[in-house]
Amino acid sequence: MTSKNKSFVADLAAGMEPTATTPVDRPSRLGVGVLGSRTNRLADLASGAVVDIPQELVDPARCRIWERHNRDYAALNEERCADLIETIVAQGKQEFPAIVRRVTGDPDHDYEVISGARRHWTVSWLRANNYPDIRYLIEIRSLTDEQAFRVSDLENRAREDLTDVERARDYLKALDFYYSGKQKAMAQRLNQSEAWLSRYLDLARLPNELMIAFPDPFELKISHVSTLKPILKPEDSRTRVFAEAARLAKSRADGATNIPATVPDILRALVAAAERKTKAGDKAAPKKTGSTERIFLSGGGMPLLRIDKKDKRGVSVTLFPKSGGSRAEAEVAMQELLDQHWPK
Repeated sequence: MTSKNKSFVADLAAGMEPTATTPVDRPSRLGVGVLGSRTNRLADLASGAVVDIPQELVDPARCRIWERHNRDYAALNEERCADLIETIVAQGKQEFPAIVRRVTGDPDHDYEVISGARRHWTVSWLRANNYPDIRYLIEIRSLTDEQAFRVSDLENRAREDLTDVERARDYLKALDFYYSGKQKAMAQRLNQSEAWLSRYLDLARLPNELMIAFPDPFELKISHVSTLKPILKPEDSRTRVFAEAARLAKSRADGATNIPATVPDILRALVAAAERKTKAGDKAAPKKTGSTERIFLSGGGMPLLRIDKKDKRGVSVTLFPKSGGSRAEAEVAMQELLDQHWPK
């Protein structure tokens, strides 16, 4: 290797690019060979220009799902993985690697899946259904539990196939596992606002007595929290909401067809139950200061405006311009509110 070529490799190792004015001797084809390629590769690795992360094609049976994975593996099926099944069959392989880390002391598994449970399920299903040669593409990393959580969250945050409920439950578990219950610290590590994180935590904390109202709780979105959370605050309202949720669940189990089935319809039924007045002769529960009086919903079940407080001085109203409802629906709701409290 000439002195000029030595200088070129040294520059690469130091993270420098050769300039156009720096002549570089081009070695003969014979001179490059294996040793020349290896020298350039080592220089790239030393400079940080190339990250050497090993990838392998393995039998998915040798990979176990991380117990703190943010996807509900048991909820995966052909329907939820249909798009991935179609893609892998069409391409004949898995396009993007799953992120795993090595495990020790487990004779049945070599790796733990940090991100890529749906790919794992799909490849496993295909191998059992006429595609035995397809293998699981993995990328092996060395990660702590907290790092694994953030890597998994970052990769899946923009994926539509991961539901808001799955993500919310993962955040709630992570809050105690990695951040000692400190929401501010967790939000900083995720590079998100506390308000953003709080909405997911509220979704994860919705009680089972409420969730049974929905045929598929995974259809709930983060935007629905602003509708559900207020109707659970007053004790009497919460009692009526739970009773309505139990009624819907029982009717569905009994095969009834004349009950709300979609999320927007169920939300309206729960809100209506929360607003229902006590029967004549019953002792009404005392109203709490600042408790929600009413929520106006859009045709899609999204909150438009909420009456937070009503007293002698007037009415306090919160608007939800980013909830998904339209301006026209908000104007109708506002007109109804004005007609109630400021008659023509």
